[in-house]
Amino acid sequence: MNNVAGMGSSPARTLPPNEMKQQFSLAFVHMVASAARCSIKRHSTDYDGVDITIASSTKYERYYGPQIELQVKCTAQGNLLTADTMRWKLEAKPFRLLTDPCSYVMRFLAVLLVPVDPSNWLDQDEERLLTSSCMYWERANELGTLREGQQSKVIHLPRSNILNVAQLQGIMKTIGDGGEW
Repeated sequence: MNNVAGMGSSPARTLPPNEMKQQFSLAFVHMVASAARCSIKRHSTDYDGVDITIASSTKYERYYGPQIELQVKCTAQGNLLTADTMRWKLEAKPFRLLTDPCSYVMRFLAVLLVPVDPSNWLDQDEERLLTSSCMYWERANELGTLREGQQSKVIHLPRSNILNVAQLQGIMKTIGDGGEW
């Protein structure tokens, strides 16, 4: 295997770790969405509380082309995993934007867990591309509410909610068929 992320020595000026995580998490979503036959609509800012929109081009039972919006996060903190959930602390402002009930498009929080060492994020050879990471998700309408004056909230994303091709296709089908969440 050729370890892509850790090739050679690190240059003197490099992408900061938090930006590396942000870019890697967006690329992860893009790969899963592409494999699920969906397209990506990138947002130039996350002013509205979301980073990316995933759109299907499929006609389902009730709707054609369902879409979802994601707020995407990334961490190397493996201690955030419990037996059943991935914990994530979300500040009040992005929490309120993400969970606003007036949103027209269904919204989700997705958190990618990567290894501490970026050189272990990705391995590649002529036959395959492997990532040592996993993205957990939850619907924004399942994140609860904030009490008056609360500055942040710890979210619990079920470990069974893994952003993969099958689950993304299932989400799109549920929305496209007019199913209730």
